[in-house]
Amino acid sequence: MFMKLFADRAAAGRALAALLSEYLDKSDLVVLGLARGGVPVAHEVAKSLHLPFDVLIVRKLGAPGQPEYALGAIASGGISVMNPAAPRWLAESPAFDAEVAAQHQELKRRELLYRGNRPAQQIKDRSVILVDDGAATGSSMQAAVRAARKLGAREIIVALPVASRSACDKLREEADRLVCVRIPPGFAAVGEWYEDFTQTTDQDVVDLLASASHEQRT
Repeated sequence: MFMKLFADRAAAGRALAALLSEYLDKSDLVVLGLARGGVPVAHEVAKSLHLPFDVLIVRKLGAPGQPEYALGAIASGGISVMNPAAPRWLAESPAFDAEVAAQHQELKRRELLYRGNRPAQQIKDRSVILVDDGAATGSSMQAAVRAARKLGAREIIVALPVASRSACDKLREEADRLVCVRIPPGFAAVGEWYEDFTQTTDQDVVDLLASASHEQRT
């Protein structure tokens, strides 16, 4: 039986912040958490480093009948990424087309719910730290990196508490820098490395964004 790495997502964020201390108080840098699970991790990173904080919405594209198996991911800005290891026949099925349409709708719903009338942090010509609670295949973070590039980010740092080696190899090719607290051998699932991996809710995301907005005004 292996030891859990983190008590919860907030603890994971503090562990990440310790590895990112060189970015403390950098005025041209923004921390973006991948919704939903990456948001509480990113909030702790941003709070520890005194950096602006926002959300980037990414949706996993699950296989028909196997929603936990990621065929790919989509992100804000019309970005999509497919998992090259996925069986081609699954990705070409009508059921997968329906999954893609459903996830696009969910992405739009979350954009409206999380932001309301609050404008997104501008990342054009700025450096960005993209944060999630972990990466198994890396598809969601890969989509996030490409979305940030499309939005004009000057430099992209991917920050993860825990990830598989294959995901890290993939993300090193996409991002300008990868920071990961732990790359365990025999990685199976992100949740295995947390004592408390309770699902982050929409309301959690809304509350953390509101809290960060208040902190950044004071």
